Amino acid sequence: MKGKSKEAPAAPPAPSLDGASSWYTVGVLMFAYMVAFIDRQIITLLIEPIKQTFDVNDTQVSLLSGFAFAVFYTVLGLPIARLADRTNRKRLIAAGVFLWSLMTAVAGLASTFWILLLTRIGVGIGEATITPAALSMIADSFSRKRVARAVSVYAVGLYIGAGLAVLAGSVVIRLSSGIETFDLPLVGATKPWQMTFFVVGALGVPLLLLLQTLKEPQRQNLASDESGAPVPDAQIPCSEVMKFVRHHKRLLGAHFLGFGICFGLVITAYMTWVPELLRRNYSLDIADAGTIFGIILIFFGSAGPISASYLTSWLRDRGYEDAEMRVSVWAGFFMIPFVILAPLVGNLYLTIALLCGAIFFLSVPQGMAPAILQIVAPNRMRAQLTALFMLVGVLAAYTLGPSLVAVLTDYYFRDDASLKYSLALVCGVITPLGVLSLSLGLKHYRAALQSSDE
Repeated sequence: MKGKSKEAPAAPPAPSLDGASSWYTVGVLMFAYMVAFIDRQIITLLIEPIKQTFDVNDTQVSLLSGFAFAVFYTVLGLPIARLADRTNRKRLIAAGVFLWSLMTAVAGLASTFWILLLTRIGVGIGEATITPAALSMIADSFSRKRVARAVSVYAVGLYIGAGLAVLAGSVVIRLSSGIETFDLPLVGATKPWQMTFFVVGALGVPLLLLLQTLKEPQRQNLASDESGAPVPDAQIPCSEVMKFVRHHKRLLGAHFLGFGICFGLVITAYMTWVPELLRRNYSLDIADAGTIFGIILIFFGSAGPISASYLTSWLRDRGYEDAEMRVSVWAGFFMIPFVILAPLVGNLYLTIALLCGAIFFLSVPQGMAPAILQIVAPNRMRAQLTALFMLVGVLAAYTLGPSLVAVLTDYYFRDDASLKYSLALVCGVITPLGVLSLSLGLKHYRAALQSSDE
């Protein structure tokens, strides 16, 4: 009796790319990124009441939005990214949402500065899940020519979230104006700034429900076994990731320095200190300063990544293979006068106009940086490479961005009113370095694209 011939395993159905479900995935992940940035950014509007409550200075407060958040956000990003490259990414993000929302709410219970610092560490750990996993999901939901646009839409969540954070904080401050404390059940006497953390932390509940509507996208370009069949649970080992990094060291060096350290540092410095700059320079109350900056972030911060995605497509159609990085170089060049002059001009309306330009050009590269990594990296390595970028670039940016400005203000100028000089000086030195770094990386990006096509 003849035995039955073994049939080759059926190939999995081709994933549906670029369609409505793909864009729905981007929309939900953008909302998650927006909520993450609300939790991350809300601290910048509460600087003054936190300083008064705990009797601390600018440098100490900068640790809350800088080092305490960034060190765990970035260092834990690497092991979390390895999970994202082989496990269910949607569930990983949901676990992170639960943690960062809980820690944000717990921040409202902080009775000392050091407890508040620990809650910011918890927020950083929770938020370490989102970017590597979300970008990997997006890359598996779109064709290569659409990845940059999809990632740019996702990046809009950063600026909408940051804008809503300061707007929401402004509303809470206005509503609680003249109120020393709220008497809450089980909690007791609560200051208005503590109440803000409770409200923002509660945003995690609808987000967790919304995440349940997502489908985990089918991974593309998986590793294969000897027969050529895909191995769905294979993960590229760390040694292979580092081999890829060494092979593309010039491209990644220029990318990490330009996008992560330089542009990232300027972005975090602006995000942290602009509301205080408006308050100190123009005697605005913090609610008005937050409203102004929140509106700028929402409209001009959102316009940057979207404009960049269309400009990138336009350039690529005309033969520019390096369109993503080229657009970022141009944005950095135009960014320079805006980030320097906005803190210095001495006129509120002119400052607002310059801030609009500064935020627009700062936001243009936001979607391009992760898109480049998703385009050049193999699958099962995307999340890990993104986490490595976060470790190098984001750690430096979040640690140095807020703190360099604060240290100059506290220990060099020795005057809170000199915040404008500190911000202009830091951004004026760092931004041109970012432009130079990305300019040097253009040819290496073109070479990486050509090698991936061979």
